[in-house]
Amino acid sequence: MLGGDPPNVAGAVETARRTMRDADRASAVISRLRALFGKKEGPAEAMDLNEAAREVIALIGGDLQRNKVILKTDLSDELSPVRGDRIQLQQVILNLLLNGSDAMRAVNDRPRQLTVRTSRKEDSGARACLSVEDAGVGIDTLATERMFQAFHTTKPDGMGIGLAVSRSIVERHGGTIWAAANDGPGATFAFTISFDPTATGESGVPSDSLK
Repeated sequence: MLGGDPPNVAGAVETARRTMRDADRASAVISRLRALFGKKEGPAEAMDLNEAAREVIALIGGDLQRNKVILKTDLSDELSPVRGDRIQLQQVILNLLLNGSDAMRAVNDRPRQLTVRTSRKEDSGARACLSVEDAGVGIDTLATERMFQAFHTTKPDGMGIGLAVSRSIVERHGGTIWAAANDGPGATFAFTISFDPTATGESGVPSDSLK
């Protein structure tokens, strides 16, 4: 950009700004994951799960476009704030989005549609739920539990740690994570997390439970 005639100074500045932002985020992710595996207490805060999801979507929008993924969102406006480590929970969302995108790489006979949805779950106490539904190759229902085990992967170049890390993060936040085959093509991965009782008065995980 700077080597052009005339140089694109504004574009170069924006590129540098994005590079610094991404480097800061990468540093934060590594720091939080080290704390996770070192069983250290992470910073918990009341947060908007919808906003956290939008930030992740903006972060990987370019990658999804390159993979010809059609992204749809259905974010509930009835969610109360949840409580947790924002960086860690965004890493879970990121892992689920990338997992769904990867599951559709070989799909050419239908749209590669990825749907991110949030909702309230009342079956086991008031909780927020975030799900990612893909139209990929699907999953073996009998093998869903193994998918969250470390180093288990069905991808040729996979390391088998993304879903295992996601499970560790969600369970540390007092939530649950699971996968299920869709009625049609593809699969849905979802997790729940309690609302922040200090911000909403709703029952949930106490604010000092992130240890």
